[in-house]
Amino acid sequence: MHLPSRQLIVRTAVAGVAALTLAGCASIQNQRGYLVDEVLVASVQPGLDNRESVQGTLGRPTMQSQFGDPVWYYISSRTEQAPFTRPRIAGHTVLAIRYDERGNVLSVERSGMERVVRLDPDGRETPTLGRNRTFLQDLFGNIGQVGAAGMGGSGAPPR
Repeated sequence: MHLPSRQLIVRTAVAGVAALTLAGCASIQNQRGYLVDEVLVASVQPGLDNRESVQGTLGRPTMQSQFGDPVWYYISSRTEQAPFTRPRIAGHTVLAIRYDERGNVLSVERSGMERVVRLDPDGRETPTLGRNRTFLQDLFGNIGQVGAAGMGGSGAPPR
C-alpha cells in the first residue's frame, strides 16, 4: 500500500513539471504603439475630415512630421519571442494621414511588413572618427596635460 502512493506522487510531480515546461515553450507576444481599429481607420475620409475630427476618432498620433507637409503617423508593432531567442516582428503597420495647410485630410496611406528592414550591426564595435588608441594610451594619455593652455591652466607660457 505504501508503494503505490509514492508512485502516484512521483507521477503527479513529473506531470506537473512537464506541464510547466510545455507552458514555458509558448511564445511571448508584445503589442506596442497604436492599437489599430479597422472600423475607425476606415471612417477617416480625405476631403471630409480635418485634424480635430481625426484626433477625435483615432486619438493623438504616435508622431508628427517635423518638416515638409504635415503628416500624422499612427504606428503599431507586434513582436513574438520564443524562449531563449530574439524577438521577431510578427506584424507592423504605419498609418500616415497627410493634411493640407488648412488642416484638412488630403490622403490616408497604410504600409506594413513590406517596409520593415532588419539591420545587423557590423561586429561588436562602433566605428568612430579619430585616433585608434589602446587602453593604456587612454588611461595615461592625459599625464602632463593638466594645467596646459586651454585646459584650465593660466595659459601663460613657461619661463
